[in-house]
Amino acid sequence: MLNPYFYCNFASQTVKKKMISVEALKVEFGVKPLFQNVSFVVNDRERVALVGKNGAGKSTLLKIIAGMQTPTAGHVSVPQDTTVGYLPQVMKITDTRTVMEETRLAFADTMRMQRRMESLQKQIEERTDYESEEYMALVERFTQTQERYQLMNASHAEAEMERTLIGLGFTRQDLNRPTSEFSGGWRMRIELAKILLMRPDVLLLDEPTNHLDIESIQWLEQFLALSSSAVMLVSHDRAFINNVTSRTLEISCGQVIDYRVKYDEYVTLRAQRREQQLRAYENQQREIAEMRDFIERFRYKPTKAVQVQSRIKQLAKIVPIEVDEVDRATMRLKFPPCLRSGDFPIIADEVEKHYGEHQVFSHVNLTLRRGEKVAFVGKNGEGKSTLVKCIMNEIPFGGTLKIGHNVQIGYFAQNQAQLLDESLTVYDTIDQVARGDVRLRINDILGAFMFGGEASDKKVRVLSGGERSRLAMIRLLLEPVNLLILDEPTNHLDMPSKDVLKDAIRAFDGTAILVSHDREFLDGLVTKVYEFGGGRVREHIGGIYDFLQSRNVGELHELGATSTPATTAPQPSTQVAPSAQKVSYEERRERQRQLRRIEKSVAESEDKIERMEQRLKELDTILCTPEGASDVTLITEYTSTRQILDQEVQRWEQLSEQAEEMKQIINT
Repeated sequence: MLNPYFYCNFASQTVKKKMISVEALKVEFGVKPLFQNVSFVVNDRERVALVGKNGAGKSTLLKIIAGMQTPTAGHVSVPQDTTVGYLPQVMKITDTRTVMEETRLAFADTMRMQRRMESLQKQIEERTDYESEEYMALVERFTQTQERYQLMNASHAEAEMERTLIGLGFTRQDLNRPTSEFSGGWRMRIELAKILLMRPDVLLLDEPTNHLDIESIQWLEQFLALSSSAVMLVSHDRAFINNVTSRTLEISCGQVIDYRVKYDEYVTLRAQRREQQLRAYENQQREIAEMRDFIERFRYKPTKAVQVQSRIKQLAKIVPIEVDEVDRATMRLKFPPCLRSGDFPIIADEVEKHYGEHQVFSHVNLTLRRGEKVAFVGKNGEGKSTLVKCIMNEIPFGGTLKIGHNVQIGYFAQNQAQLLDESLTVYDTIDQVARGDVRLRINDILGAFMFGGEASDKKVRVLSGGERSRLAMIRLLLEPVNLLILDEPTNHLDMPSKDVLKDAIRAFDGTAILVSHDREFLDGLVTKVYEFGGGRVREHIGGIYDFLQSRNVGELHELGATSTPATTAPQPSTQVAPSAQKVSYEERRERQRQLRRIEKSVAESEDKIERMEQRLKELDTILCTPEGASDVTLITEYTSTRQILDQEVQRWEQLSEQAEEMKQIINT
């Protein structure tokens, strides 16, 4: 039996261009359709992001394309001989096999093909009617089966399985462990590995990064970049979407709008489109109001009867313009005032944690200053949440952990959602902790976290796990604390909600520890990164991308560095790097000439940046006018200029760094 999340049409042996064709799709769950008249095509090797607010129908659309759900009307066409792999958000996983045995199921079709190929070969060997049509047809079937088998790269299946599982975060020791020993998140990784190993022509991925750490997400990005499959995915990880996709399909107002650009560019174009929608909506509302006013004023005047009837007919023919729901990401939340903590909210001295013979970490030494915002990163199972539990004094540990003077901790973990009062409504849960002016904005706050409208009247007992987590997060945002500890806070948030949370933490004047794999969320938020791995905790000064860049460089020559004692502060080196050693007079002169050339390039780059920024301001002014807003040429120029500006800023940063490095060498 074929895997329910993987299917193939073998009706034709001819190679065709792979694509998914969606035509006039309609889905109804109630009076109002979820979406209707949806049509688009996904071509071979395309990378498509499916976006829209929660509840818009993204997961439903993926299920329909995967053949897991039937639409109300319309159909999805999959060319013959095209394979489709589908990863849902939630799936039932058996616990009767080891990790490797479960992963090997990805090659079930390949094994069947191998047995078929062996059977055909045996038939060929037993026959002697070499000139007959039946014999030639048998040889042709064997050749085609063999070619397909080779395309699947089945001979390297074991090595490919191991490479994929390790890329997704498993160790070699994990491969022979029963799947029952792993959490739901790790078992979802096994399912993702199986689908990737099937190498389908089309990959449908619904929130694939939810259970991955940063390193595994980066591995998945690289895998998809090299894959020959077409990819259609739903994700709330902005960096992942930007790095993987080049086209964005938005479900909005029951329709699908096709933007053939990356997500960041889509955000800009969508804002411009929404402004046009608003203007058209306002014009239509004025027109409707004028018609109704005319009808009411002259309804009973015989001399105006014809005009009144004409207006009534015109009014009946008007198709209402729908406008996207207001983007609440512009709303700002601010933590309530709280006591000022001591200068050092947390001091860890030689902290260690063991579970039996298993050492999670040891020799952990770290000091957090008041106001610092830091990230805990590393593969799952390396001790990030364990250290948080030590700080919260929830589990015993070795060493010393000192909590500073006047420290009030706000802690968010997955189990916080289970501590909510199930008898309360969503609104009452927040009303209990809201103080002052915030009480006047409870509905806006709930809307920003996807509890708008009737959802605010739901009882907590009927909420899903993700909804409870979001509600617990809102409660925390409204409590007076000066030390925030957030363990995977973005797992159940959409992008606008993450922006609201990120802005609130950025404006928070207390201290924050963020355990997260979401690079986009951490970017510009943290100034220090603590890396967990191999039983050690290392400190990296700088933002999340500074850490990732330094670590990628370091990986090439740190294979033997595992014996370095754990520390959270880099020790000063007594050696001088070769590039910083003293140089001769001639070498110094040559480097001064190089420095002048670099500084000239820096100045030229700054001039380009200034000109482009000025042009963008001019375009901004023009695009705010009714005429400019509909000018496609200007919109295209704005988008391309913004792209070139971003590239030039990156070039300027690189040149500036080169100039600083050269100055240090010359002055040595």
